[in-house]
Amino acid sequence: MTLAVVASRALSGLDAPEVAVEVHLANGLPAFNIVGLPETEVKESRDRVRAAILTSGFEFPARKITVNLAPADLPKDSGRFDLPIAIGVLLASGQVKCEDIARFEFAGELALSGALRPVRGALAMACQCHAAGRAFVLPEASAAEAAVLASAEVYAVQSLPQACAFLNGLQPLEALAQPAPAAAPNYPDLADVKGQAVARGALEIAAAGGHSLLLMGPPGTGKSMLAARLPGLLPPLSEPEALESAAVLSLGSQGFQPERWRVRPFRAPHHTASAVALVGGGGEPRPGEISLAHHGVLFLDELPEFDRKVLEVLREPMESGVIHISRAARQASFPARFQLVAAMNPCPCGYHGHPSGRCRCTPEQVGRYRGKISGPLLDRIDLQVEVPALSAVELQQAAPGESSAAVRQRVELARLRQHRRQGCLNAALQGAALERHCQGDESALALLAEVLPRLGLSARAYHRILRVSRTIADLEQAERIGRGHVLQAIQLRRMMPGGA
Repeated sequence: MTLAVVASRALSGLDAPEVAVEVHLANGLPAFNIVGLPETEVKESRDRVRAAILTSGFEFPARKITVNLAPADLPKDSGRFDLPIAIGVLLASGQVKCEDIARFEFAGELALSGALRPVRGALAMACQCHAAGRAFVLPEASAAEAAVLASAEVYAVQSLPQACAFLNGLQPLEALAQPAPAAAPNYPDLADVKGQAVARGALEIAAAGGHSLLLMGPPGTGKSMLAARLPGLLPPLSEPEALESAAVLSLGSQGFQPERWRVRPFRAPHHTASAVALVGGGGEPRPGEISLAHHGVLFLDELPEFDRKVLEVLREPMESGVIHISRAARQASFPARFQLVAAMNPCPCGYHGHPSGRCRCTPEQVGRYRGKISGPLLDRIDLQVEVPALSAVELQQAAPGESSAAVRQRVELARLRQHRRQGCLNAALQGAALERHCQGDESALALLAEVLPRLGLSARAYHRILRVSRTIADLEQAERIGRGHVLQAIQLRRMMPGGA
């Protein structure tokens, strides 16, 4: 046998197209060539594969070896093709015999000793492999990640000799079982936050309807504390949501941790993050923070300190829930259905409106500071809440608030009502579904008709008020939106000048 074909996978965004690794041995001067649009790291696999085969006790063929990675017009990168290339060489040279090699797919980077190193995107590749009806052979460090896919047939191997022994039938392996859901994460408890009844209520509404939230107040008033407690108010991820989130995380530089299975992601990038770091991109498009926070929370602390151009890239994905990255040679799309929570100070010094009167910022400085957040971006934030400073007496006399567990029960009931009624959270309602499910009574409609021209609300802000009103009504188990629900939704959007 001088020709062997081994199946593997490339990565193109969240997609993992199949790659046929064709290995041909021919007579002539010894050579080792890889074709099929390989990047530098794939070309370097020639040396890794040769050394790994020799140190594993096999014979490296002294023949002309041609490796074709098909399809030829698909760029191939990373060291994930090391293992399928090595298997192909050993199959073509007769050192490995496997009649049903077409039933398997392989991915893994080889060390010079023959050991296998983890690869990026194992879960994304496993999803496509499972859809094709094949078993997936992966390095042990990556196999647990791929095994979170229910009913997938995933085999973990530690080295090239072990993979060859498995294919030769000398060392049977058991397919990995899906890991059990992680124990309930130890999130910070909402009971730790004293006072701030309005902000706590807004946090509950945001959790119940999936709404975006902006908290503004002086330093030390609890803005970051509140944001860090939002994940503890959210229910665990469903199986489809967990799979989508894990598949995106597997593409990131840190990969997906199986012990975080069905745990909502919480991402908090520093304000020095670039636009590419936030939304994704690069020569080889990779997901950014908004995609890594898919079905989770994206927390942007010190919001005005972010570069304005960086913040503006959030506008489209906040509406669509997806980010499309286009480069000259590559295009990729990543899901980005995240829940935005942001915090900011009211002025450059942070003490505008503080009871101490220590702020000396001029109105122009305050306006310029708040103007770093554009009107179109602010218009897309559903809830805009002020978090005032509390006096020492208020802190001492404030009664302990409700725990996260108590609030989460109401949030889960409200979300259950939404899914039963419309199949999605209120924040995702669009078009005809918004009109159908956000019906208000006569007093609510009269209030909206009165307030709309007075406040100069945009059509987007009007619809967002309707969604928030629907969430408040769901928390109160009301069938229709009432005047009080609309009034509360309007009050939770009137924090900043220029915002609705």
